[in-house]
Amino acid sequence: MTFDRKQIMRAACSLAIMFSILGAGACSAPKLTLYSETRALMGTFITVTLYAEGEDFAATAADAAFGRIQEIENAASIFSETAEAYLLNKNSYIYNPSPDLKKLVELSLEYGNLTNGYFDISVQPVLELWEAGLWAEAPEVQQEQVNEAMKLVGYKKIKLTEDSITLDNGMKITLGGIAKGYAAGEALKTLQSMGVQHAYVNAGGDTASLGKKPDGTSWKVTLVNPDNTSEYITSFALNGESVATSGNYARYFDPDKKASHILNPRTGYSESGCVSVSIIAKDASLADALATAVFVMGPDEGIRFVDNLDGVECMIIGNTLGIHRSRGLSKYEVEGEN
Repeated sequence: MTFDRKQIMRAACSLAIMFSILGAGACSAPKLTLYSETRALMGTFITVTLYAEGEDFAATAADAAFGRIQEIENAASIFSETAEAYLLNKNSYIYNPSPDLKKLVELSLEYGNLTNGYFDISVQPVLELWEAGLWAEAPEVQQEQVNEAMKLVGYKKIKLTEDSITLDNGMKITLGGIAKGYAAGEALKTLQSMGVQHAYVNAGGDTASLGKKPDGTSWKVTLVNPDNTSEYITSFALNGESVATSGNYARYFDPDKKASHILNPRTGYSESGCVSVSIIAKDASLADALATAVFVMGPDEGIRFVDNLDGVECMIIGNTLGIHRSRGLSKYEVEGEN
């Protein structure tokens, strides 16, 4: 078969038009809108930041993420009288717990084993003693009451089955060391299920990221100086990882700031070897739980522990403000503030 000049020219023009259309489609990626919203949930402020096609859809996606966080608060709160964890503490059992409460307890038991008991959600009876003013009592009175309350502490006493959670009489749990991280991770899963590919959730200092920003740059988390929050120590670049920080510089039971809210579940007393611990991990709930556990361990044991974990890094600020880094932390550290 042969072609004349006109046929060749028509074919060339058709190909040129086809390549032009394909090229235009490949180069004109949909424009993404940056959307950020903050709400008061879980006893803190939670910010959801995302990129999506159009502000209306972005707002809808953020609302779904906040709705997911509200579901988790309804399961995990020990302060709301209608929440499942509150009812578990009140009654010592709960039948047919929600998937969220069941998962939170399951993860907590797993992390208790991982940390050899340094993470223990059953420490609530001792926390309540210090909150009620135990810090003002004489040392011998403190020790006597702590010893009595410690009889109720021990995550291995928690009984988890397919359809129930049971506590020994008098036991109580607190999910404050894991729930916000879990919520941040679940919020991202909700966004991802809606087609969002670039997002970041900050749940009161527990942060989780989904992918990178649309321009290919990383999400950035800045760690501030505990002694001067207008100064920063370092920044971490996140590309799908999570960061959680535990510190004793913000919340104390006593006005002299000697009894912090982070207790050693082995002793019932506050730990003072660290000022803050930041954990980087893929899973936000793991980062949250390990930040508390490593804080209790202290700088030396904490660094050794993290260095033996795959996919986990940390920065510890000791009580003399010395900085301790895990072996692989440098791959996340970047210059500049958020």
